[in-house]
Amino acid sequence: MAFGVKTNERPGVRAQVKYVRSSAYKAREVLDLIRGEQVARALEILEFTDRDIARIVLKCLESAIANAENNSGLPADELYVSACYADEGPTLKRWRPRARGRATRIRKRTCHITVIVSRLEAGELERLRSREATTGRGNRAATEARRQRVARSRQAKADRKASEAHDHDHDHDHDHEDEHVHDDAEELDERATQRSAQAAAADEAGIVDTDAAGVAAEAEAEARVAHGEPASPVAPRSEPVTTPEPEGELEERAAERAAQAAAADEAGIVDTDAAGVAAEAEAEAKAAHEKDES
Repeated sequence: MAFGVKTNERPGVRAQVKYVRSSAYKAREVLDLIRGEQVARALEILEFTDRDIARIVLKCLESAIANAENNSGLPADELYVSACYADEGPTLKRWRPRARGRATRIRKRTCHITVIVSRLEAGELERLRSREATTGRGNRAATEARRQRVARSRQAKADRKASEAHDHDHDHDHDHEDEHVHDDAEELDERATQRSAQAAAADEAGIVDTDAAGVAAEAEAEARVAHGEPASPVAPRSEPVTTPEPEGELEERAAERAAQAAAADEAGIVDTDAAGVAAEAEAEAKAAHEKDES
């Protein structure tokens, strides 16, 4: 009786994964797909195989290729999967409770996966080289395509970084604009303070300068708007209370208004409001006299 080559004596470079938490049956279904294929084709098959165990087989194949390149000095494009198999590993026994006090055994299978890669024969390698030369495909074409993909990826990354840097600078520009707005608000505050001081000086001098008061109010409103506040403060509404003024106070107020108008005329200030107020005060005093006489 003739026996074949033992499992551990098969030629080639191997890689093995032990105690994989899967049954040997599931692993063998995937291993049957790559047996005898070139490593490039086997990698493609495993990459697109819709099985969880395919990922483990893919890692095992990549390890075998790395062993062949680093330990044996074999080029990867001249390798093929000469053998691959899955041996049964130890089974983990578990129990599941069932009805009427019974228990059912659960078997958690394990396996050992082995992948062996070998170099193609001289005749097969020659046919492969001639086919690659005829179709224009081969390792050089794959290397060039990979180099172009890497260059495009690096260029896209550099463009993305440049765009992010530009957006960052644009945000700083907006920050400077906010600083300018803050400076404008401070200038408006200073101008409102100056206008208020001028109006207060005019009041202390006894000059009714409605123009200065109006300008001060406008400056204060601009400052409020610059700070994001309403133009005029909201004051509680109250009904005006009118009380009749005594006759003597009307005459005194008329005299004060006339004196203010005269002071404005002497100072060379054309204050029509002061003159008008003085005339109104004098008219009120006359009306009060006529009322008393009648």
